[in-house]
Amino acid sequence: MKTLLYNIAYGTGAPNSYYDHITKLHHYLRTSHRHLEDITKFIKNADPDLVGLVEVDTGSYRTRYTNQVETITNQLDIKHYYSNKYGRRSIHRKFPILKKQANAVLHKDELLEVKNDYFPIGTKRLIIHLRFEKFDYILLHMALKKSVRKKQFEYLSKILPKDRPLIIAGDMNTFSGEIELELLKRNNNLINPNTEGLPTFPSWKPKRQLDYILCSKEIKPINVEVPQIRHSDHLPIILEFDI
Repeated sequence: MKTLLYNIAYGTGAPNSYYDHITKLHHYLRTSHRHLEDITKFIKNADPDLVGLVEVDTGSYRTRYTNQVETITNQLDIKHYYSNKYGRRSIHRKFPILKKQANAVLHKDELLEVKNDYFPIGTKRLIIHLRFEKFDYILLHMALKKSVRKKQFEYLSKILPKDRPLIIAGDMNTFSGEIELELLKRNNNLINPNTEGLPTFPSWKPKRQLDYILCSKEIKPINVEVPQIRHSDHLPIILEFDI
């Protein structure tokens, strides 16, 4: 099987530098459909069985009310699930654009069960948990502040299923390095198949691995790839695996 993880930055495109990123912040209020078309073509060519998409717009003013998840899946003939990334009672759910910001999972396999959990701390609190026949899949977007991430990782470590093959994917925002994941990996017997530490951020000059696909021991990695494509400020990561 093949799974792909990609923070697509709401389809706002790829800057050329941090300065360029700042000067193009207006794209977060109004963006071109061209970026989403490029992302869709990339995903289609990669032909994954399972896709985790972080930072998707489900139909705000920014995208001229286009639901990016449905637009992608309609062209790929693949199933999908998405949910708002903020907490159940978050004030962010009441504001234009923010109330349409989500994370999404695209999948070819039949879904047995889906549930949302939420971190008890942080702004981005959503934990998407999907159950397929052979394994569970969890998609995350962690906090920017290290002290908050630490508490989020501690909470996650307590709620993860221990009795099934498991894949955890997401933008972990581990600006201090993979050491931030050690407790989570140790307590849940997880591995990072990206053994070479291929960086995923920033896309214009990758230096850090912020995007991870972690696996339980039942998941057997075959190949890991970080394609050097510039459709976002992050690079995607692809894992081929057996169970």
